[in-house]
Amino acid sequence: MEDKDKDKSKKKKLKVKIKDFEKLNTVGLGSYGRVCLCKKKKSGKVYVMKILKKNDIIKQKQVDHVYSEYTILSKLKHPFIVQLIGVNFEDPKYIYFILEYIQGGELFTLLRSNVTFPVPQTKFYIAHIITVFEYLHSKNIVYRDLKPENILINKNGYLKLTDFGFAKQLDSEKAKTYTLCGTPEYLAPEIILNKGHGKAVDWWTLGILLFEMLVGIDPFSDDEPMKTYQKILKGKINFPKEIDKDAKSLIKHLLVQDTTKRYGCLKNGVKDILNHRFFDGFDWKNFVYLSMEAPYIPQIKNDEDTSNFEKYPESDLESSTVDKKNDPFINW
Repeated sequence: MEDKDKDKSKKKKLKVKIKDFEKLNTVGLGSYGRVCLCKKKKSGKVYVMKILKKNDIIKQKQVDHVYSEYTILSKLKHPFIVQLIGVNFEDPKYIYFILEYIQGGELFTLLRSNVTFPVPQTKFYIAHIITVFEYLHSKNIVYRDLKPENILINKNGYLKLTDFGFAKQLDSEKAKTYTLCGTPEYLAPEIILNKGHGKAVDWWTLGILLFEMLVGIDPFSDDEPMKTYQKILKGKINFPKEIDKDAKSLIKHLLVQDTTKRYGCLKNGVKDILNHRFFDGFDWKNFVYLSMEAPYIPQIKNDEDTSNFEKYPESDLESSTVDKKNDPFINW
């Protein structure tokens, strides 16, 4: 009974009034709306406002994903995960998520600018993802949507994972789920084959990201999604000759078709990755305490600076009103 009361008070605390915020410029566009900078009128503190069209979410049958993102983010607190500040489901047209503003932009932008990262920089960035996955998996949460676009760079040069729309709370440690979701190039074989998947898919995506950081392209890339899937199921990885041999070894251990042999899923769990020779000499203690010097610090002028994000045209979101009796969000 006490735990239920705690949950209710936490959800109540997370609810915010949109009239308390001033909308600023757009920093991102998505399938169901846009992401804007916003400022709390009383304190002047800057946040991000994710605005989603209720009607589109209902039509595309994404209600469960939105609810999942809300419930999962509301119980997560980690230095490498974007923090949910508050939500508002009461508007007849839109859902609002208020999130902390991470000013350094997407890792995707930095990677495309650099083409590849040096090994030490790659280690630093990959360490964030390993740490986050270890945390999520300890709570039986599988992320399922790792890609450079979903990783943001903080003003101190450390990373934060964002966009938990495909994240899933599993019923138990070894539970499986069957939804086909994620980015084609990052999909694990078991998702494509619809065999049922669990936490192992995240360790597969880690291998893809590691390869992409060092090579500049994902290992199974193709213009057509179906051919990408065929390449993933075939499992042949073409490593460039110049790739770091220890990184190559770790990638091979992560991109294993058989989940019972994939690193992260064995008896020692995440320790097999942490103790792999790719991380020899890496100071995990300094890293976890945020004492390690970041390899790149974004240039930020002030709290409202959006120069590390793409520029988007400002336009009013047009969406039809959802009738109260047909609104699945109304009592959240």
